[in-house]
Amino acid sequence: MESTEILKIAANALNEKKAKELAAVKIDKLTVIAEYFLMCTATSSTHVRALADEVEEKLGEAGVQPHHIEGKTTGWIVLDYGSVIVHVFSRDQREFYALDKMWSDGEQVDLSKLLTEVEGD
Repeated sequence: MESTEILKIAANALNEKKAKELAAVKIDKLTVIAEYFLMCTATSSTHVRALADEVEEKLGEAGVQPHHIEGKTTGWIVLDYGSVIVHVFSRDQREFYALDKMWSDGEQVDLSKLLTEVEGD
């Protein structure tokens, strides 16, 4: 599956579960580790796990399995899908690690073109 489709499915999964501060950056010109970083903030530790679980479930339904998952019991869960790495943060962890600033040289992705309408919005 192409990386843009993985990004779209993951972003929609996070959006449907009410992730905050959803952002994506295209980093393929800066590093070889991935093509995209997808980041979001959760409102609680339970929300962090629920968001990560939703991404894993939706991509699994599409036949895509993560290469690696890190941080299942922390305030920052990383789901590595090869070309797309999903970061689900608690507010404190997102502020502390500041990946948005660290990768600010990357190309910001307009997620509004990828997200579908969520009922009730």
